[in-house]
Amino acid sequence: MQTPIRKAETYRRPKPDPYITPEKFRELTLKLEKLKTVSRPRESQEVKRLALMGDFSENAGYQLAKGRLRGINQRILDIEEQLKFAEIINGDGNNDTVRLGHLVTVETAKKQKTYRLLGSAETNPDIGVISHNSPLGAALINRRVGDIIKVQLADRQIEYKIIKID
Repeated sequence: MQTPIRKAETYRRPKPDPYITPEKFRELTLKLEKLKTVSRPRESQEVKRLALMGDFSENAGYQLAKGRLRGINQRILDIEEQLKFAEIINGDGNNDTVRLGHLVTVETAKKQKTYRLLGSAETNPDIGVISHNSPLGAALINRRVGDIIKVQLADRQIEYKIIKID
């Protein structure tokens, strides 16, 4: 059996959105700590154990363990990078214009919907959390109560009126 030859990495990871809430910052910090203190040492011990079993070229378990260890190391680097450039979203108490972290109530077609505007790392449209990079989120930024915005979707244009900013 031949050792697989890895291709050169041509894919560049996109930079993560730096805007995160204090809760997400704490969550990432805890995840990083767990990866460094639990997952990496455990996987490192497994690699050492499997390395003692002989020929590396025919030791599939060793190859898999090395791959898992590389994955853990990459996740650690990614989280450290995200935390290094993170900008914490804090409510500044200014509800005159829509900003990150605000809860915005909009009306469209006689229905009211409420959205929380956060960074891309924390979006969940099912529960009303949208990114400031989404079409609606980008249109809401720096708008005021009473403003009417138009959002162009793939096949139609939707009009929203801002009712309330919290």
